[in-house]
Amino acid sequence: MLHIKSLDEGLDIFKALGSEVRIEIIKILMENNGINMNELAARLNITNGALTSHIKKLDDCGLIKVSNESTGHGNQKKCSFYLDKILIDVNAHEEIANTYQTDLKVGHYSDYNVYPTCGLASGAAIIGEVDDVRYFSHPNRYDADILWFTRGYVEYVLPNFIPFGQKIDQITISFEIGSEAPGSNDVWPSDISFFMNGEKIALWTSPGDFGSMRGLFTPDWWEPNWNQYGLLKILVINKKGTFIDGLQFSDVSIRNFNFDYHSSIKFRMAVEDNAAHVGGLCIYGKSFGNYRQDISVRINYSPM
Repeated sequence: MLHIKSLDEGLDIFKALGSEVRIEIIKILMENNGINMNELAARLNITNGALTSHIKKLDDCGLIKVSNESTGHGNQKKCSFYLDKILIDVNAHEEIANTYQTDLKVGHYSDYNVYPTCGLASGAAIIGEVDDVRYFSHPNRYDADILWFTRGYVEYVLPNFIPFGQKIDQITISFEIGSEAPGSNDVWPSDISFFMNGEKIALWTSPGDFGSMRGLFTPDWWEPNWNQYGLLKILVINKKGTFIDGLQFSDVSIRNFNFDYHSSIKFRMAVEDNAAHVGGLCIYGKSFGNYRQDISVRINYSPM
């Protein structure tokens, strides 16, 4: 998902979408992801030169990805569309005041209980051994930029450094996440539950463990038949309830917790044993997947 936090920030994207030809390009790529430019030009009935201009505009604003692939006739450029949705948050500028923001590395969890298949890796190498739960307590786990497991949970303590005498009105957490299948499987549903201080606040079903194409930031040494990228999810808990990508998932609100400046805030991601789809989970940090970010946390506060 692409999160546009202001109209000015989205200007280049709006311009790129203001063309019937470019809209048609996106439609074709959504139906035939990973198509070379010669074939795409033929489908559109335009010249390669005309297509290049349109592709550049879409590539520059991050709507598509262009990569080189080797063929028997040399290198060809291949175009792919990887976004699942675009979220335009026109009121985001109102939340800048009275906001504390920070990031958590994927490996900075405070508690865990996981079952194989499982593992962790930094941007440079696997940490320990794959499917050996012991390495989830290894000191090098703090360097992890990706972790995965079939069932169980990881729990993070969210840093709370809002000013003295303030209460928390909203917590926003964004992260790239997907299912965990043996190898990878784009159709592999998994029911992933989210908890705050032990109370379940939402259950979201991941559609799959995506490995059909390499993630934008996934390192070259990563096995091509392993999970490559996830979906960017934005979880918000405020006075109205709990929301994911703007859709309400439960009535559990920030009022349930009475968080203030000295509260301990624990956030858990879990695949429960009794879930309808026990399909694991994989969390992606800066060095993996399609989004150059760790677990991003934003806390909005006001005087008590």
